[in-house]
Amino acid sequence: MKLDVIKLDGKKAGSVDLGEDIFGLDPRADILHRVVRWQRNKAQQGTHKVKTRSETSYSTKKIYRQKGTGGARHGDRNAPIFRKGGIYKGPTPRSHAHDLPKKFRKLGLRHALSAKVKEGNLVVLDAATAEGKTGALAKQIAGLGWKRALIIDGAELDAGFARAAANIDGLDVLPSKGANVYDILRRDTLVITKAGLEALEARLK
Repeated sequence: MKLDVIKLDGKKAGSVDLGEDIFGLDPRADILHRVVRWQRNKAQQGTHKVKTRSETSYSTKKIYRQKGTGGARHGDRNAPIFRKGGIYKGPTPRSHAHDLPKKFRKLGLRHALSAKVKEGNLVVLDAATAEGKTGALAKQIAGLGWKRALIIDGAELDAGFARAAANIDGLDVLPSKGANVYDILRRDTLVITKAGLEALEARLK
């Protein structure tokens, strides 16, 4: 599968061959869903917490005598049955992460890349370099018509380009090792540099 390579000014800079085993798959929603769910659950903080009866601030004195009152027997006011008492079996800090095989995660990334190719939203960029000026880069991005885009570069990001792109709304820049299914799917346009293509193909072989 051949795709044209462009520069940031919109001019053509040759073409590249995309591997069918990475960019030519028939995307499956169930695979993408499982990988995105794994990513989001792993990122969830899990810091929700309630106080149990041993942590609420109240007297631990027995509220009235055990027998002879005609009412139910009680200990202190921290019991879950009372207002402002401790919570029974409430949420506690925990990890929401679950396991997903590495082979399946790689498969999910292949399907995400193939989905962008099938939609016609994959762009190959010659190189992601800039002088560090946000205004100049923003004009180039607007000229290319990228409103919500993710740019994946090689192993290292160009410092000037990363600095210029930092304040552009709707533009994300990642090194190849940071490429993931969730970020690819949440942006309308996927832009991969030639260096990024080589790194991704090496990673997914």
